[in-house]
Amino acid sequence: MTAVLSQAPPFRPNGSLHEHLARMLRGQLHLNSLLTSYLKNNQPHLALNLYAHARRTGAFVDNFALPSVLKACAQLSSLKQGMEVHGFSLKAGFDKDIFVYNALMHMYSECGSLGCAETVFDEMPERDVVSWSTMIRSYARCRFFDDAVDLVEVMLVSGVKPSEIAMINIINLFADMRDVRAGRAMHACLLKNVVRELPGVNASSALIDMYAKCGRVKAAREVFDQMIERTTASWTAMIAGYIRSEKLGDAMELFRKMLDEKFCPNEITMLSLVLECGLIGTLKMGKWLHGYVLRNGFVVSNSLATALIDMYGKCGDTRSARTLFDRMNERDTMSWIAIISGYTQAGLLDQAFDILHQIKETRAKLNEVILVNLISLCAENGALDRGKLVHAYILKLGIVPGVVLVTALVDMYAKCGEIDGAHVLFTEAADRDVCMWNAMLSGLAMHGHGNEAIELFSQMQEEGVLPNDVTFIALLHACSHSGLVEKGKGFFNRMEREFGLVPKVEHYGCMVDLLGRAGQLNEAYEMVLKMPVEPNIVVWGALLSACKIHKNPRLVDEVSREVLKLDPSNSGYNVLLSNIYAIQNKWNDVAEVRKAMKDTRVKKTPGLSLIELNGLVHEFVMGDDSHPQIKDIWEMLAEMQKKLKQVGYMVDTSAVLLNITEEEKETSLAYHSEKLALAFGLINTAPGTPIRIVKNLRVCDDCHAATKLLSKIYDRVIIMRDRNRFHHFSDGTCSCQDYW
Repeated sequence: MTAVLSQAPPFRPNGSLHEHLARMLRGQLHLNSLLTSYLKNNQPHLALNLYAHARRTGAFVDNFALPSVLKACAQLSSLKQGMEVHGFSLKAGFDKDIFVYNALMHMYSECGSLGCAETVFDEMPERDVVSWSTMIRSYARCRFFDDAVDLVEVMLVSGVKPSEIAMINIINLFADMRDVRAGRAMHACLLKNVVRELPGVNASSALIDMYAKCGRVKAAREVFDQMIERTTASWTAMIAGYIRSEKLGDAMELFRKMLDEKFCPNEITMLSLVLECGLIGTLKMGKWLHGYVLRNGFVVSNSLATALIDMYGKCGDTRSARTLFDRMNERDTMSWIAIISGYTQAGLLDQAFDILHQIKETRAKLNEVILVNLISLCAENGALDRGKLVHAYILKLGIVPGVVLVTALVDMYAKCGEIDGAHVLFTEAADRDVCMWNAMLSGLAMHGHGNEAIELFSQMQEEGVLPNDVTFIALLHACSHSGLVEKGKGFFNRMEREFGLVPKVEHYGCMVDLLGRAGQLNEAYEMVLKMPVEPNIVVWGALLSACKIHKNPRLVDEVSREVLKLDPSNSGYNVLLSNIYAIQNKWNDVAEVRKAMKDTRVKKTPGLSLIELNGLVHEFVMGDDSHPQIKDIWEMLAEMQKKLKQVGYMVDTSAVLLNITEEEKETSLAYHSEKLALAFGLINTAPGTPIRIVKNLRVCDDCHAATKLLSKIYDRVIIMRDRNRFHHFSDGTCSCQDYW
């Protein structure tokens, strides 16, 4: 059977499906063997497709095949199909099969349906260690740590004693969840019920890793110091913990001590430490480890080279990452992912697409991670043409996009101004998890479609998809951008009451923004003061922005003190405060803020506008004359100003918060980055075609008013994405209805 499977061609729905089914019916192939093969090759879609066809054609589906089918449902977060498989298992009489029950619990947990997982667990006629461990993991995954710890105690009382390996797995899970309280409980449980003495080397290493990941590096060191016997793995776990806690001096000291005690770091050690450096972005330590590798004659394997590329990319040193990448003799999928991810994090669109070109030339295998990175990069840069190019490439190669890839495409189309395209993809998706719903909700919010977002949330509930924290952030943003204050208050109140989601600081920030935009500053301020969690810079910043919009000087001094206390080096809030003082003509206060910025070397973020043309992204900054077409752009700017004056437009100089003459203010406004980008777009695109602009800051009042008129003068749809939302300008109006 193994030989038959190894020679079988890859399963394709339009190719070998009927052949596979026919061979199964003739007894030449087993359904379970094929399902297992597809899962090993990371093809859960094909596994579910085969199962569905097997059911339709009457092929025998036994209790050994069902766990594989349920695993595929779990990988795709397909609750609907998982529930159908559950129904089939009951009809087929597998309701007493422990393997099927364990797989059902795992599926429901991965699909976010903890209640169903609990029901399955409660109904099990008998349970094994896997059953208990699966339910404990389900609680931990959903962050119900108290229930997870309680269930461990119930398991022990029931006489089921987990192995040390099972306990290590649970400790690792709590480490990933960053829950030190639950991890400590597992530590105590391990000592009391499993080992009854000091934990072994593997368990100690797991405890060190757990404490370090939870930010308790002292507790990790206590476990390390108590170890009678140590291995390279335990040394590695402790050094990695120091790096993660940014105690780099301690990490280097322990590394040297490890060498003194004749424990030689191996490739896994260097891999682990380099990856930790990437996670916290410590380039200095990462370079030191790279130097150690080179000085000590390590054979730099593909895995280690990839880890170094990943580290350099995450630390922002894309040049070193590319140098290492170019020196690799052989590249695997992970190395392509590492370099693409580095460019994605740095926002380097052209370099990332250069790598895509190399992938095409070398015919290397593309996977979803690479494609998701490229699509996400297009989304952040507003590069719709490049995003469409990647989408077309996916279709051309016949890649069946999974939930993650479709979600990335939905997000990209929404962030690039094609909200209708995003909605088409969302509607056509066969499987939609909570992340895809959130991407669509966020897209609608960004475009100011508050009522549509609310309708979509109702549909989400009808389809049984449980919302999470991000869902409500998207809903509150949608209400904020559309002025739906009462609706927003209602959603905020429903979070905990109906869905058991305790509002976090991010949700309070959304509410302060919602109330502040609507001019309800007193209520917003009271909410900040009564928050059960400490308000962060975003919360106070939202209130400060509202003070500027509604010109409320009473709150400014108090709010600004909190903002500058929390983040004195934030250029955005310093400039915002300076602008508020300028509106009030408090030029001495403006000078004081500017001097403080200069003294502390806080630099103002320059306004930047991007526009894509023929796959290339052009950047414009106010006052920059380096663009090859700058003379033509200036001429177009002059024409735009002339046409605006002809229709009676008066420049809104209140947007220029500098102590200069009115004429100087008008000149300054004429050369804002979004106007430069718009002039470039008018020159280089065909009449009647849309113009898309991405701006890194909030669009100013004058540019907003001028762009409305210019959309009518030139008969263009102008789609502008600023820091907060989208503005669709058409025929003299904007989709935001001047509420932004």
